Amino acid sequence: MKILKLLNKKYFSILIIYLFLPINMFAEDKPVDIWNLEKKESDIIEETNIVDQDQSINSRSSVYEMQSNKKIDSIKLDQDVVSKEIKIVGLYDPEEYGLSIDMWLNSDGSKLKSLFENINKYNLSQDASEIMNISMLTNAYYPNQNISEQEFLKFKSDWLIKNSNLELIEEYLINNQSINLHPELTRFLVDTYLSKSNIKKSCEIFSNITKPIEDDYLSKFNLYCLINYGKNEEAQLILDLKKELGFQDDYYENKISYLFGYVQEADKSVSEKSILDFHLAHRTNPEFSFEPNSDTPNFIWQYLSASNLLFNIKDIEITDIDKISIIEKAVHDKNYSEKDLFEFYKKFQFTINQFLNAQEIYKSLSPIEGRALLYQRALLTDEPNLKLDLMQTLKDTFDKDGIGDAFDEELKRFLNQISEEDVPSNYTTFYNNYSKTDQVINKKIKYNNKILHQSKLVNYFNGDYARSKIEEDLEKFLKKIKKDKKYFLSKKDIIFLEALKSDGIKISKKYDSLYEIKESEMPVDIQLMIENNEIGAALLRVIEVIGPEKIENLDEDTVYFIINTLNQLNVDLIRNKLLLKVLPLKV
Repeated sequence: MKILKLLNKKYFSILIIYLFLPINMFAEDKPVDIWNLEKKESDIIEETNIVDQDQSINSRSSVYEMQSNKKIDSIKLDQDVVSKEIKIVGLYDPEEYGLSIDMWLNSDGSKLKSLFENINKYNLSQDASEIMNISMLTNAYYPNQNISEQEFLKFKSDWLIKNSNLELIEEYLINNQSINLHPELTRFLVDTYLSKSNIKKSCEIFSNITKPIEDDYLSKFNLYCLINYGKNEEAQLILDLKKELGFQDDYYENKISYLFGYVQEADKSVSEKSILDFHLAHRTNPEFSFEPNSDTPNFIWQYLSASNLLFNIKDIEITDIDKISIIEKAVHDKNYSEKDLFEFYKKFQFTINQFLNAQEIYKSLSPIEGRALLYQRALLTDEPNLKLDLMQTLKDTFDKDGIGDAFDEELKRFLNQISEEDVPSNYTTFYNNYSKTDQVINKKIKYNNKILHQSKLVNYFNGDYARSKIEEDLEKFLKKIKKDKKYFLSKKDIIFLEALKSDGIKISKKYDSLYEIKESEMPVDIQLMIENNEIGAALLRVIEVIGPEKIENLDEDTVYFIINTLNQLNVDLIRNKLLLKVLPLKV
């Protein structure tokens, strides 16, 4: 505690605040290069900042009073600061999407909780995810009926974690300075980057946060980042002050002492408690090695994979069933490549009789040997029926052992070698379910001016039509339709016309007889949400309906009430994007 002995009482309270400041609180107001480790201390800490901090802290309760009966390493803001807490946390201006800052205020929290729980069951499609991002990240007041602010914030955090768009998470946390509101989300961000062995990105968040860090784990991470930036004096001061407040973590302190240069050799122990602990073990041991097992957390596997620390699968003996089983699980979790696993399966040797009767023989072998036999047999046949049967059986063996994703890309590769015309009817479902890829194909619009919703009039929804022009051209089209006794308006034609009416496009009443809307086509609960101005809840209900499906794959009745809902909510930008996916003909 040498540093503390040099401090007088006047500056002790100032240094307590220093403990919780993130990295960039030591920087000037002007932009600085945080990666230049040779900057002078005078370029990092300004005396005027310290004076401002001294004046600010004198108006607050003492640090030790605030620590009473609370977690020793966390300082809570006083009542004045809490009362000024921002009640709006988001990224998007409500007007940008035709929404309102009050979009959640009329929503019943009980209903919202139920919707969030239902939505969480799905792996949302891109269409549903985009609407979810807008709903969750538009600046708006929190709902206040039957739901707390903390519960609502957790729904936001849970969604962002599940969606795993790291850039979006980082933007959200930095723009709102909301590390303390979302410690779990922040930890997910820094841990994910670190599991990818990307220390620079892990530490970047702290250099962009100006608020004091309250969470213990994030505070330790921030301290480590200071060392990583070469700011050892600041890091040492923070560590001393943390210890003065009661902080104790022998494992962490030992690794940090090595990084400070106080000890020549760090303890060789390896903790899997957190990705930070594991990384520190690797960072402080020049001869680090680690062999994962079936109980090793997934984030450790990811770190080992990203850091090229995994053992080479080619060096494993086929008799080492336990290790092969661990590899299969790692492939399922996408920490080993499928290609390496299936190349390894080729090392197993089988008799001619076993190959000829593979579909029966595999049952008498161990699961790993059985999978190797089925895979090799599939490689040896070009007959579609037999190959499909082997692939389906092989897929079942993976699924049975809970490692179905280990046979994902390789299965698609096999199935895509078979022409769809050669697939027997009893394998059609299997083929369609697993041969599809997630690749997005950008098809071009092909206009058909004989069909209303496929005509060039649809360009109105991408902003290519003036109001007067669309009304004029629409009048001509409808006039032509009315004369054509063979033309009947399809559901998509009706969706097109209703969207135009919603935007105030004038359509002569003489065309009202062309179609009729049934009230029963609109779900009652959604209509009630709209009438009660429950904008946020109505959007969640739309997201729930779309779920994992692409909007263009939904039936026309479902698309109708989705668009009708968006019409009534006046969220034209969201609506228009969906309309341009479902209305035009694309090839």
